[in-house]
Amino acid sequence: MNTKEIYDLYSQSNGISTDSRKIKKGCIYLALKGEHFNGNLFAEDAINKGAFKAIVDETIDTDNSEDFIKVDNALKTLQDLARYHRRLLKTPIIAITGSNGKTTTKKLCQSIFSTTFKTFATKGNLNNHIGVPLSLLQIDASTEIALIELGANHQKEIEDLCAICEPDYGYVTNFGKDHLEGFGGVQGVIKANSELYAYLNKVEGKIFVDAQDQLQNQQAEGGDLIFFNTDNDLLKFVSAHPYVKINLEENIVTTQLIGDYNFQNIAAAYAMASYFGISNDKILKALAEFTPEDNRSQFVHTDHNQLVLDAYNANPSSMELAIKNFDRLEADKKSVILGDMLELGESSYEEHLITLQQLDKQSIDQAFLVGHAFYEHQFKSEKFHFYKNFEGLKKHLQDQPLKDYLILIKGSRGIALERCIDLL
Repeated sequence: MNTKEIYDLYSQSNGISTDSRKIKKGCIYLALKGEHFNGNLFAEDAINKGAFKAIVDETIDTDNSEDFIKVDNALKTLQDLARYHRRLLKTPIIAITGSNGKTTTKKLCQSIFSTTFKTFATKGNLNNHIGVPLSLLQIDASTEIALIELGANHQKEIEDLCAICEPDYGYVTNFGKDHLEGFGGVQGVIKANSELYAYLNKVEGKIFVDAQDQLQNQQAEGGDLIFFNTDNDLLKFVSAHPYVKINLEENIVTTQLIGDYNFQNIAAAYAMASYFGISNDKILKALAEFTPEDNRSQFVHTDHNQLVLDAYNANPSSMELAIKNFDRLEADKKSVILGDMLELGESSYEEHLITLQQLDKQSIDQAFLVGHAFYEHQFKSEKFHFYKNFEGLKKHLQDQPLKDYLILIKGSRGIALERCIDLL
């Protein structure tokens, strides 16, 4: 069965499901395989729960063979199906990738674009080789703008995702020290994220570029570039104490985002919205009302402390910016709770040492470092406390509670430092 024939069946269905535990009646179940799971084993169960068809890449021993579509590779079928669907759409697609800030930028854009257009944006972290095709298949013909987040942790991944979603516009937030193990170092990060530029240049798409980022300018050179953050831009940064305050045509707005590093995300979203003709009044209203979530750039008040919560993820670049920003905030008592930065490979020891050295120079009362990468340093400082795991930190905070502190919380997703909130 070819892609068109499968798509015709998909058009009659109630969408795609890759989880046999979450079957919607009339959907198509697609049996994916991974290192620790095999969706083919649950295909018959999916049919019994009401799936319209099941796409499998192994033979299913059953009397109801008409319920199953056998393909060579279920993942490739999903990607081909999504690409076929995308080519039928007239919807402009903006692809957003980069080391830091891509999810915040995407959500800011979604908030602004939704004031004027029927807008789709990647949900959650569905930004990889499975998530991107699933996202595309959620876009319907009435959608006027689609924001697709592209995530990657190795070379050629952005290139492959572009070949599936075929974006018309693109934005790379920055080149940072993320996934160094998979990318093969900082130069690998630059090369991998620039695959979006290469694709857009090939198809004569448009690229949004921060005029102040010389490295981005160099990598995007030769493309159809739309610059923002120029000296002539109407949008200006005012302050971040702690919330980012902006000035747009003499209109001062205080956002709910913390950290001056978030101004670039705001500026990018403003540039894209302006390009598509959204009025400044609507942009300002959307920026003022935008509320961060998912433990990203949030300011949280507990009964005992104030928290700068940025615990969704961390890499050396974002950690450095977060610490610098935190140092500028004023409070009588300040503390930080930092978790290991994962996926750094051979750079892990050095990068965690650099973070500790930076932290040692900051005006903080205490620092709590969680995870094996930080623990192996045991950096000599009276204000530093090291814990191999979260349980060690938990016991300390239960025995010696913090009160009346301003606290930065940041670490990689695997450390899950949002668990601190109930202890603070």
